[in-house]
Amino acid sequence: MNLDDRAFPADPRSPGPRPRLRASWRRSARYGLTTDEMRPVFTGSVDTGSLLYECGSEVLRGLQSTLANEPVSMMITDADGLVLSRLTEDPAIDRSLDRVHLAPGFYFSERNVGTNGLGLALADRAPSLVRAEEHYCTGLRGYTCAAAPVVDPGGAIAGSVNLTTWSDSAPELLLALAQSAAASTSALMLARGAGRTAQPAPHGEVFRVYADRTRSPESELLTPGWRNAFSEARSAFRRGLAVAVAGEPGTGKTALASLARRELRTERVLSARPPAPEDVEPWLELWVPELGKDSTCVIVSGVDRLPAWATSELAALFGRVRAHDDLQPYVVTTASADDLPEELRPLVDVVIDVPALRFRPDDIVPLAKHFAAQARGREVELTPAAARALTAFDWPGNVRQLRRVLREAAAKADRIDLHHLAPEVFTGPGHPLSRLQAVERDEIVRCLIEPGTTVADAAHELGLGRATIYRKIRQYRINVPGRTPTS
Repeated sequence: MNLDDRAFPADPRSPGPRPRLRASWRRSARYGLTTDEMRPVFTGSVDTGSLLYECGSEVLRGLQSTLANEPVSMMITDADGLVLSRLTEDPAIDRSLDRVHLAPGFYFSERNVGTNGLGLALADRAPSLVRAEEHYCTGLRGYTCAAAPVVDPGGAIAGSVNLTTWSDSAPELLLALAQSAAASTSALMLARGAGRTAQPAPHGEVFRVYADRTRSPESELLTPGWRNAFSEARSAFRRGLAVAVAGEPGTGKTALASLARRELRTERVLSARPPAPEDVEPWLELWVPELGKDSTCVIVSGVDRLPAWATSELAALFGRVRAHDDLQPYVVTTASADDLPEELRPLVDVVIDVPALRFRPDDIVPLAKHFAAQARGREVELTPAAARALTAFDWPGNVRQLRRVLREAAAKADRIDLHHLAPEVFTGPGHPLSRLQAVERDEIVRCLIEPGTTVADAAHELGLGRATIYRKIRQYRINVPGRTPTS
């Protein structure tokens, strides 16, 4: 389908950037949809026990009283566009939405039904308003849909809030209501999500990556668990392949790519970290002019977290600057090969996996010494007990977390022992803690890691019975080598 200006509706009232809607129409065509066809897949199972369903339904019930007697249908969907619940007091719009299958149990993502409000909000990770003729499929052009993504306590997209009304109704406040309901749902999920703190919004930094002149990259950073990935990346770059580096957040994907590039030639390496969805346009303006310049490589991080319209822009950009018989001018990073956006896959020749730090125990102590020396400006010693504690921890934040912990510890001493390490290092994996529980856990750890302190000493200082402190050690999965039971 050729989406020229005659095919695409021209509506000057459109509140979002036209490129987003145009990109959504193009994606809808690539999915094989036609304007008179929808594929809203039905599933017989809807998770009504999830935190999203519980909190979203509560928020929408409160909003329902505000919209009494208004022809507005309110819905909660999951991150895949599956409609989990629908509330309305208008029987006519209810029956009408049943006919187009915009109902609980049906998937309403772009891939299923083309451009629509909730599908666009999930694809672009941003609030979206799709009016009558802006819908891709004609069956939806009798409605106006406003949707906003819901963020879970960990900072990921959990789903969306979608408000749908007739296309001839005034939608001026519809998007604001959807955004407010989504924000309220996110806040309620955070409050009930075992006290977890929300991840800070990304800032979309663009910065130059410099070589570490204080240590040799080969001796300090190319630890055993990293060498295979490094060699694979260097070989791919040498062959002129376009590379994606995959791994969990904080595993050092950008560092790996930049080190491998510097092994082959001297060049300027820019790292572009993804911003919040509403900041993508100025973020692109910061670094796109540098793409394709001589001896310049741009590492675009987290392409799996970018809005769908932005990955379309990247695909067009990479296609224009792709090199022949030379190092490619771009590298991308992603959580996994499966998460690499579909439009970028033809422009990536090889995906290199960087293992998480918990699968690289032999790397922990060498990296810890490197980061500590880097922060202190001179060699820093780790006591055997500190080294054991660092190696025993599972490092959910990977190398980034290790760097932060060692920099904090190195600020205190040239010889790092247990009591210089952050309390988090002595806690095993488990349920997230409330703020009060975290304070209690930290106080127990603080007492236990004091030199010469026994469990009985810690119990006495905290005013706890021995049975109580042992129970709390098990509860918080505290493990101080040599001072607490490991079972």
